[in-house]
Amino acid sequence: MDVVELIRLEETAEGTLGVLKVNKEAFCCTLEPADRENAKNVSSIPAQQYLCEVHDSPKFGITHLVRNVPGRSGILFHPGNSADDTEGCILLGQYFGKLRGKRAVLNSGATFKSFLRTVGPRFLLTIREVY
Repeated sequence: MDVVELIRLEETAEGTLGVLKVNKEAFCCTLEPADRENAKNVSSIPAQQYLCEVHDSPKFGITHLVRNVPGRSGILFHPGNSADDTEGCILLGQYFGKLRGKRAVLNSGATFKSFLRTVGPRFLLTIREVY
């Protein structure tokens, strides 16, 4: 089973930026909403360890679902650029940048497809905060 680690580096009103490692190697950048005490659809999820499993989303197609988030459901990995594109989910991008004046992750579609090719159907996700 793959081991995936999300290291949160920066949190602002525009979102939480981090780096995703897959099997101990830096893989991509991440963007989540800011921490709003795990409030549904508007907050990042608590920093801890989760099991993730392949999931067929009506909106995003094949992706991975983060299981057993306290008080939450439907937390996915998916493409997107800014906090406006996430409802508590984890966005993947090749690098950090700005879109319409907001912090963003860019080249998200290609990065997300590469992520799907890289990880297996189940993996452990560990989220750490270093800010």
